[in-house]
Amino acid sequence: MSKRDYYEVLGVSKSATAEEIKKAYRKKAIQYHPDKNPGDKASEEKFKEAAEAYEILSSPEKKQRYDQYGHAGMGNQGGFSGHNMTMDDIFSTFGDIFGGGGGFSGFGGFGGGGSRGQRVNRGSNLRIKVTLNLSEIANGCEKKLKVKKYVTCDVCHGSGAKGSSGHTTCATCKGSGQVTRISNSIFGQIQQSSTCPTCNGEGKIITQKCEKCYGEGLIQGEEVVTIKIPAGVGEGMQLSVGGKGNAARRGGIPGDLLVLIAEEEHPELIRDENDLIYNLFLSFPDLALGLTAEIPTIDGKVKVKVEAGTQPEKILRLRGKGIPDVNGYGKGDLLVKIHAWVPQKLSSEEKKQLERLQQLPNFQVPEETKERNFFDRVKGMFE
Repeated sequence: MSKRDYYEVLGVSKSATAEEIKKAYRKKAIQYHPDKNPGDKASEEKFKEAAEAYEILSSPEKKQRYDQYGHAGMGNQGGFSGHNMTMDDIFSTFGDIFGGGGGFSGFGGFGGGGSRGQRVNRGSNLRIKVTLNLSEIANGCEKKLKVKKYVTCDVCHGSGAKGSSGHTTCATCKGSGQVTRISNSIFGQIQQSSTCPTCNGEGKIITQKCEKCYGEGLIQGEEVVTIKIPAGVGEGMQLSVGGKGNAARRGGIPGDLLVLIAEEEHPELIRDENDLIYNLFLSFPDLALGLTAEIPTIDGKVKVKVEAGTQPEKILRLRGKGIPDVNGYGKGDLLVKIHAWVPQKLSSEEKKQLERLQQLPNFQVPEETKERNFFDRVKGMFE
């Protein structure tokens, strides 16, 4: 089943401001929040769908990429789906909207948030640049990259503690990572949850730090990451590989790996969006007599017939020989632009031959050609 448009999910237009997007998400979160719809799987899925839409549209960088390329432009992991979104992911990532601790305090007092779970740390994103040649762009490719980043400590396995007895349950929150406050109002009791100030939402206190990572749960390392790049990507486009960024402190959710696409210049072909352009230079005899020319393409060379009497600046179109559209809307064309090559030096014999030709009737420019206007000439290039 294909994903719904993110703007449609939140009920906003593409011109919506950041504040309007946030308000729309807040409204959807209230409507489908699990505290308000206990046991309702459909509401839970809509709650997750809204969170994924908000994650993309609330980020100017991701929103710009989504506006340009749609879901296909988000790579294999558009939104949370790249690392199997859970409710804890949502409450952790959007803590400002959910009252900072996973509860429902900011939305009118629906209870039950205090026991939702401990704070989940999130690793930072990494950005790398990948340079592709035209063949890789046209056909899609798989790249294996060695990425230097923070990885989970191999001694404490990310806990930050020395051995199994190196930490203890937080006495303030009893391991929940949350503290709950109940207040009375004219509408009745309101239960509000916030992050435990003692353990910062982790639910436990480290009593003995790991000697390798000093209690952080992270060390410097590297990982070989396999990246599948779809056909049709372009210069400046960015793909996101979920969960392949820096590891998070103490076993949290890793960040994403952001892959910036760069294009390697082709020695003969020029890219113009999904079309390719090849400049074919021919001598006057070739243009007058016609010939079969060999043209480079992404997949090898092809032969193209140039008719006798072909005029300079004419464009021959080879359909489907360009770049695939990144969203799957067909392929571009290869445009062969004809140019006349004029020799800069002539021997005395060559000059005499040309002077004789110059006087012949078929080498005189017809009056009707002189009178053709600009639009007729442009039209003739594509005939």
